[in-house]
Amino acid sequence: MQLALKIDVQTYRGTREGVPLLREMLMRQGVLATFFFTLGPDRTGRAINHFFRHGFPGNASQISLIEHYGIKTLLYGTILPAPDIGRSCADIMRSVRDDGFDVGIHGFGNIDWHNHAANKDAKWTLHEMQLAVNRFAEIFGEAPKAFAAAGWQLNRHSLRQTQRFGFDFASDTRGTHPFIPTWDAEIMACPQLPTTLPMLDEIIGRDGITLENVVPHFMKLTENPPPGGHVFTLRAEIEGGKWLPVFERLLIGWKAQGYNVVSMRQYLQQIADTLPRHAVRMGEVSGRSGNLALQV
Repeated sequence: MQLALKIDVQTYRGTREGVPLLREMLMRQGVLATFFFTLGPDRTGRAINHFFRHGFPGNASQISLIEHYGIKTLLYGTILPAPDIGRSCADIMRSVRDDGFDVGIHGFGNIDWHNHAANKDAKWTLHEMQLAVNRFAEIFGEAPKAFAAAGWQLNRHSLRQTQRFGFDFASDTRGTHPFIPTWDAEIMACPQLPTTLPMLDEIIGRDGITLENVVPHFMKLTENPPPGGHVFTLRAEIEGGKWLPVFERLLIGWKAQGYNVVSMRQYLQQIADTLPRHAVRMGEVSGRSGNLALQV
């Protein structure tokens, strides 16, 4: 019974404040996780402009963006200059690796990828991924081995690049179990470890679920583990911030259910060598607006 933790680190504030808090709590609980870092400029303010034009993703309108992200973060890349996360926070990132946690790439320009990747061509996709790969190598002194696309946004070319860059695995999709992805019958030989559980903000505020009762709700979702285990995605900005106590209660509950809470790499190592092939398509997930990459 494995449950892997995928931590998306999207912002400068999330890296500086959320990551150390999560690292401390995870070490106290005796579990590992994989941190996927955004490595370039924090232009979160551009995302807010996008949300106001196109609608907030999922239940983002139900939670306080200022409370979780801070007013400065919501202005980066617009009124305020965008801080370079990789250059400013390299020591924090390396300390996470040095404490035994797995690390990977969430992207270079998180907002640009989230807003545009699904419709971009091979040249743009390679450029963005190469920037992230180069910066990762600069920070950690070695090539990256894991990739998790921002916002589960991808295209045929990014799937190809996960193979060409030699990543051990990627987590770009939502689904039910690990698989080898295909796109229009083209096989991409980099395993996908999809997020299998809903995110906290996708269910809080819906169907009577609150911060007070969300943990019992999750325990019902995970009481009968599937053969492939689970992957839970969280964010340094939210579960590493105001919702950290809720996330810690989730961890305690999963351990009580008998789960071995692991990093994505540990999760991969326990998977059978032969994975099934599944197509990837863009579609909707309950509680989140817009299209995401789905296992089908």
